Amino acid sequence: MKLGILGLTNSGKSTLFNSLTKSVAGAGNYPFSTVETNIGAVSVPDERLGKLAAIYNSKKITPAVIEFMDVAGLVRGAGKGEGLGNRFLAQIREADAVVHVVRMFEDPNVAHVDGNIDPSRDIETINLELIFSDLELIERRLAKTSKAAKADKAAQRELELLNAVNSKLEEGLPASAVSFGAEDEAFAAELNLLTRKPVLYAINVSENDLADDGANNETIKKLRERAEGEGAELFVVCAKTEEELLSLDEDEQMMFLNDLGVSESGLSKLIKASYRSLGLISYLTAGPKETRAWTIKRGMNARQAAGKIHSDIERGFIRAEIVNCEDLIRLGSYNAAKDGGLIRLEGKDYIVRESDVILFRFNV
Repeated sequence: MKLGILGLTNSGKSTLFNSLTKSVAGAGNYPFSTVETNIGAVSVPDERLGKLAAIYNSKKITPAVIEFMDVAGLVRGAGKGEGLGNRFLAQIREADAVVHVVRMFEDPNVAHVDGNIDPSRDIETINLELIFSDLELIERRLAKTSKAAKADKAAQRELELLNAVNSKLEEGLPASAVSFGAEDEAFAAELNLLTRKPVLYAINVSENDLADDGANNETIKKLRERAEGEGAELFVVCAKTEEELLSLDEDEQMMFLNDLGVSESGLSKLIKASYRSLGLISYLTAGPKETRAWTIKRGMNARQAAGKIHSDIERGFIRAEIVNCEDLIRLGSYNAAKDGGLIRLEGKDYIVRESDVILFRFNV
């Protein structure tokens, strides 16, 4: 899973990136302190893995991984190249989802590009720049496809879809406002439009607004309503606090967060929001060699999930032996779960669930 982090300059993106990935990317209090794209990977915390590894005496634990891309802060006109905007927006196109960092913290030492704090205005600014960037891409594609459509039926259908997207973008609406049928989804995915990607709003607040996830803050309430209307995820984070957590061990981190009235870290919030937004779940495999989490799309069947491990397992799929992770940990062994009648044998069409521990039987 790849997540692209973007936002206006001085919104706290790079500070958040550093705290999430334990990196040292430049994070200055002036515009364009980030000029190169920063990339970092984070293991998804999963306490189930250690417990399963203990049961199986696994030599190796492999968690799921999220890759983050932090691009330079954007400004008005980024979608048309201002502030090297096109260069960085092109890189974000490779992400599965967009993490939009929105500044809500006050700091006289960190200038806001528009002179004052206004989260709704900033969201509008970035969304408009993404629309402009997509519009430029669509216009180039239209010029090319218009010629091919004169003699190619497939190109004629593509032209219809491009015109539909172009019309929405010109109205100031995202490409997600266009409904693509199942037969057109491959073409839509190929376009890699920014405004079709799932959005996660990270509202970067001061420590005072972290308590209760900003539930008592009227501005945050309105932003939540906006996100819900867009079908987007929203979570509250303090990049400065996340940075401070880096120097603490796990127990100290929880004590620190509890003192602030916070139940979980920004990374935990982001991971949960990204899994929901992208429709992902994790199933688990365990054995003497390795205990591992596998990230798949919700709704995948057992045979498709097997293919996540290796195409041979998918091709030669016979059956899946499945036990719920919590049951297995509670009973302490596979044999105990089997004796308790908790091991299920499922066929290729079984829909995999979160927390399934699966042993695939196959023959090739």
